[in-house]
Parts: sequence; structure tokens; C-alpha cells
Amino acid sequence: MIRIARDEDAAAIHAIYAPSTTDGVATFETELPGVTAMRERIHSRLRHYPWLVWEEGGEVLAYAYAGRFRERAAYDWIAETSIYVRGDAHRRGIARRLYGVLLDTMRLQGITQAVGVITLPGTVSVAMHEAMGFSAAGVWRQCGYKLGQWWDVGVWQKELQPATSPPQPVTPFPAMVESTALRRLLAAPSD
Repeated sequence: MIRIARDEDAAAIHAIYAPSTTDGVATFETELPGVTAMRERIHSRLRHYPWLVWEEGGEVLAYAYAGRFRERAAYDWIAETSIYVRGDAHRRGIARRLYGVLLDTMRLQGITQAVGVITLPGTVSVAMHEAMGFSAAGVWRQCGYKLGQWWDVGVWQKELQPATSPPQPVTPFPAMVESTALRRLLAAPSD
């Protein structure tokens, strides 16, 4: 099932994130944040953006969230997305289904653009983003140093809905948690 992240998910989310921090380059974070910090991140994001988890048999197997792209008010209608899947749950279609619900939730909020930032070559992530309708939007060359080398980062962008002028304010996620539209998205079959 897909649902909104809760406090008690912080440990499982931290465990899913840990290998990318210590041994991978999906994130450029190099120190494990700890369960308490992860819980605070969840709370912080949920003040405005969705943070969703994929749960099976009481276990969190994946999570996806949106966050602010840049601080200036002019960027209010674009959000950066992230998704992480537990190692033993790869290649089951979880990422695509969970990411799809995240993007649909962002669309309900009034967000017009989603941006995925991928450490290259990132073959699996690039393929998933492109299958979800994202297009390559640029590369930042040698912008991150981790695990003893420099890495390029690619940016993929997806229009969620046409921009209007003037735009309506984006609905903060807490204001839509009880909405029928969000309940339908979360209740849709996920397997």
C-alpha cells in the first residue's frame, strides 16, 4: 500500500537511505543523518510537500518525496523529487508506481514542474525518469566529489500541468491530506 510517511517510519527510511549515503552516489550526503534527523526531515517536508511510503506486510520498502527546488518565490511551482527503494525490493515496479502517485499528488497541489536530479551515469534512474515522461534538461559537470572521484549530475524535468498566468498558489500538502482526490490516489491498487 502507498501511504503518507509517519514518525514510526523514520528508522526504516533511514535504513533504506543508509547504503546510498555510505556506499553509493544516489545522494551526495556522506554522513548518516541518524533516525532522529530523518524523522525531522519527514516533518519538515510534510509541512508543504508530500512524503509517501510503499508498505508491504508492515514493512516500508520504498519512499518518495518532493521538496523545494530553490528558495526564491518565483520557483514555488517547481519541486525536486527523490525516491529510494530497499535493496531487496528492486525490479518489482515499486519505484514507478510510488513515483507516479507522488507526481499525481504534486499535480493536485498545483505544482507545474517536477525535477529529478541524478548522479550520472545513473542508468536505472535515468531509464525510470524517462519512462515516467521526464526529459533531460541539462548536466552539471564534475559538481560532486564522493567516494574518491568527481561526479556529473543530470537534471530531468517533467511538466505536470500547464503553467497559468497568473498562477494559483500551490496548496500546502497538509491542506489536502483529507481531500477525496488524495484519498483516491492513495487507495488505488498498488500491486
